[in-house]
Amino acid sequence: MAHPPAKIRLHVRDPLGLDAEVALARDQAHYLATVMRREAGESVRLFNGRDGEWLAEIVEAGRKGVRVRCVEVLATQTEPPDLWLLFAPIKKARTDFIAEKACEMGCRRLIPVFTRFTNAERVNRARLEAHAIEAAEQCGLLSVPEVEEPVSLERLLADWPSERRLLFCDESGAGVPAVSALTTAGAGPWAVLIGPEGGFAPEERTRLSALNAAVAVSLGPRILRADTAAVAALTLFQATLGDWR
Repeated sequence: MAHPPAKIRLHVRDPLGLDAEVALARDQAHYLATVMRREAGESVRLFNGRDGEWLAEIVEAGRKGVRVRCVEVLATQTEPPDLWLLFAPIKKARTDFIAEKACEMGCRRLIPVFTRFTNAERVNRARLEAHAIEAAEQCGLLSVPEVEEPVSLERLLADWPSERRLLFCDESGAGVPAVSALTTAGAGPWAVLIGPEGGFAPEERTRLSALNAAVAVSLGPRILRADTAAVAALTLFQATLGDWR
């Protein structure tokens, strides 16, 4: 059965499969029925990060809410490279930017990290999740990265998994070029660590240098803002070891 193309993509939590029905969350229902004025019989696209992407038909759109039914699979589920982004929170809008771009760049997990010179005192995890979901919806992605609770750098490194390499972006310029480090180390589970705008404290740099899994790298001759550094480092990883090859 042919269905008209659907431009609206929504991320849902429910299982997806042929004939599966999903009751949309209140904000999604409002967006679909009131803002976009979609009606029963029209189509949307759904994904949940597990079951691929599905074309769904609106079966009810009214005061009681919006229900949709999956009618055709559009794409099977794929997984991005096993890449985490660890970052020191900065100003709210720029932290939101990091969450959006990390999702677009194909990260699996985002971990806010409090360092000695981190300026932000708290992180709105739900807000970051919302920005990541919106980025995935707009960019045609099948997965949304997990957003973890903030953690101190000390605790993070104390529990660091030995099999996961850590690309430590050293703003002092003492590290090796990032592409060289990635090429030498090779594929596998990786994480990228971006520090605060004030840089890492001396004791933090010493602790990172002592971690066997950590590789100190330079992102070039210019000092980058934290949000720019995050995008630059993720770009280098994806182009060297990730799914841009």
